[in-house]
Amino acid sequence: MEGKKYRIIADILGDNYKSGAEHLFCCPFCKDSNKKKMSVNIEKNLYKCWICESSSKDIRRLVRRFGNFTQLGEWDKLTNRTSISDFDNLFAEPISDEEIVKPIDLPEGFKSLCNGTTMLDKSPMTYLRNRGVTDQDILYWKIGYTTEGRYRGRIIIPSFNLNGDLNYYVARTFTNSDFKYLNPPASKDVVFNELLLEWDEDLIITEGVFDAMEAGQNAVPLLGSTIRQNSKLFKKITQNDTPIFFALDPDARKKEDRMIKLFFTYGLEVYKIDTTGHEDVAEMGREEFLRRKENAVPITGTDYLLESALSFI
Repeated sequence: MEGKKYRIIADILGDNYKSGAEHLFCCPFCKDSNKKKMSVNIEKNLYKCWICESSSKDIRRLVRRFGNFTQLGEWDKLTNRTSISDFDNLFAEPISDEEIVKPIDLPEGFKSLCNGTTMLDKSPMTYLRNRGVTDQDILYWKIGYTTEGRYRGRIIIPSFNLNGDLNYYVARTFTNSDFKYLNPPASKDVVFNELLLEWDEDLIITEGVFDAMEAGQNAVPLLGSTIRQNSKLFKKITQNDTPIFFALDPDARKKEDRMIKLFFTYGLEVYKIDTTGHEDVAEMGREEFLRRKENAVPITGTDYLLESALSFI
């Protein structure tokens, strides 16, 4: 079987030579045709370019991006990756229609925490520090707060589209309000902070924005929603063939399974980060999260979905 896999990769990437357990090809990502610096290990299902550092724990990504339909089909047969069309009704759950998209402004009285000005009320910063939010996080996520209007007593975390326009914000109380979050008058069908995302890098999908902060800079929160086939986030992922790492709360298993099923349908590279033992990613801590991400393995075949379906019976 390893020999058959190697022949598929060789058909796609061309000339190569063997070095130990690895085969070295010219990298199709950096297109350096003179140096064979793309290392492919069929047995371990890994590849890495030592020039541009393109890498993955799933060689199928190379086959999907640079091979043809026949080669991808042959690879999937060898790896027992089968169609999951029979699972259409396993995780069916009604999803309400999204709100109509409207232009929005920052809440009344918004004050940025990025400029280092002295605050009379230290509560917003105290709340953020208690959640492990750093000065770098505040600058990167453009965090502020307000003590006025409907959103008074809330941390405000804005989201910007590719043009730099405000398209959403998270408003989280730092007082004892009965409602932890208040939604803005805008649709949740946004790619939160799309302006900051790199689609050629691993994209981490989390439940909430504080989880995304803990997960690293190339992370996007679901805002308590899900990913639909016609959503902006799903379209961007499929357009860019972005590797996805799911890091949802342990109690969001049904939602996660439904999304993984959708991503499988389009042959995308999907990983699942183990979040068990913690309430969410934000509570896990950055070092522990990075360790678990490093240990995440690609999800393949239908076994995962079968196991998930049986766990709900």
